[in-house]
Amino acid sequence: MESNETELKFLYLAFDLIILDIAISILFSINPIMWELNVHDKGLYYLHANLSWIVTYSFFSKKNLYLHDDFSNRVKRISKRMPIFVLISFSLAQSILPQDFSYLFILECALVFFMGKMIFYFLLYRYLKYRRAKGYYTHKVLIIGLNDMSVFLRDLLNNNPMLGYDFVGYVSEENEGRKKVDEEVLGNFEQLDLLVSQHDVDLLFVTNSAYNDIKKTKELLAVCNKIGVRLRIVPENQYWFKSNKNMETVGSLVIFNPQEIPLDNLKLRFAKRAFDIVFSSLVILFVCSWLFPILFILIRLNSKGPLFFLQERTGINNKTFKCMKFRSMKVNKDADDKQATQGDSRVTSIGRFLRKSNLDEFPQFFNVLFGQMSVVGPRPHMLKHTRQYSELIDYYKVRHYVKPGITGWAQVNGYRGETDELWKMEKRVEYDMLYLENWTFWKDIKIIFMTLFGKKSHENAF
Repeated sequence: MESNETELKFLYLAFDLIILDIAISILFSINPIMWELNVHDKGLYYLHANLSWIVTYSFFSKKNLYLHDDFSNRVKRISKRMPIFVLISFSLAQSILPQDFSYLFILECALVFFMGKMIFYFLLYRYLKYRRAKGYYTHKVLIIGLNDMSVFLRDLLNNNPMLGYDFVGYVSEENEGRKKVDEEVLGNFEQLDLLVSQHDVDLLFVTNSAYNDIKKTKELLAVCNKIGVRLRIVPENQYWFKSNKNMETVGSLVIFNPQEIPLDNLKLRFAKRAFDIVFSSLVILFVCSWLFPILFILIRLNSKGPLFFLQERTGINNKTFKCMKFRSMKVNKDADDKQATQGDSRVTSIGRFLRKSNLDEFPQFFNVLFGQMSVVGPRPHMLKHTRQYSELIDYYKVRHYVKPGITGWAQVNGYRGETDELWKMEKRVEYDMLYLENWTFWKDIKIIFMTLFGKKSHENAF
């Protein structure tokens, strides 16, 4: 896997080029002199500007990737790049642009581009600040080990809140003798499960050199999968480690991911999220817009109660969210604890049709749009089932390493509905593990197709 630095470089470069091309388009539309240019010459201006920024960006691409300072510092860094961009643009203009090109247009382009970047990063900072204040995009972190590296990592996380990590404390067998550090030692390794549960931790950093041993790492990884937290190893020898293919980065530190899954890759997560937004928006616009009023009338005529049924379920990183469904049962006190069974008297006549046809799941496209779910992923379970089955199935919580889905690999293979026997949930978890370990974009497309047209996706729906 490439480091997060490499992924972020290309992501920010893509954003920059989009902003730059918008700036050029705006100038073309408001500058009468540029109206007379033919399509070929306009294309040369786009090529020239994009190439100039790529060259400029290559000199500064490692600077401040992580948005971990305040906005004013970001303004200073962008301002320093612009004169370089102008100089490179002037240099390349002689060989790329038409002979009668305008230096003034290049300056105007740099100015509009600068303003566009200011607006973009201002909105990005405000958005991230708001989301992280609400607990989104934030990992609660425990550090295993107590040494100079763990103290450095603690300071890095605390001083750079935009990285999205919330340092909770240390797990260590010994104290270091420094009062401030000792106060942050929450317990020892034997108490790890309890500490993770008490503080809602979803990520462990290990700085203890004892876990550099492969056997020790595998043992710790098994513990992490049991309690549902991701694991990252922080090696003391940072220089050697940069050559490892499973590297990631946290600020200036290189870390090792001993259990890499495809959606740990930032570009793949970005692509999946972009698909979720587009797909859910289209469904909401072209299906839900007319379907919801019809179902509202049918559900209300069939039984008393609200249109939607909201239920707390377990999402990514063990976070709880309210999963939306069309109400398919009569209002009852057992809805949050008892699964529907075959011939269940609580299910209404219209509800039975909704469940069989999967129409009851359509409101979850709003959960997808809000970022709580994905179109495809492991199905989210009731909180009761999370507590129950995480004690019975060793890798049950691993399914929470990715966002839950409206449909999933287990469901299209017939493993849905009531789990009155343990083996049924074990098969669900088995298929969910296969999904997250072997995810591809085309597999998601296949699962959507199988959900719509596969026979097994409609089995055990009652």
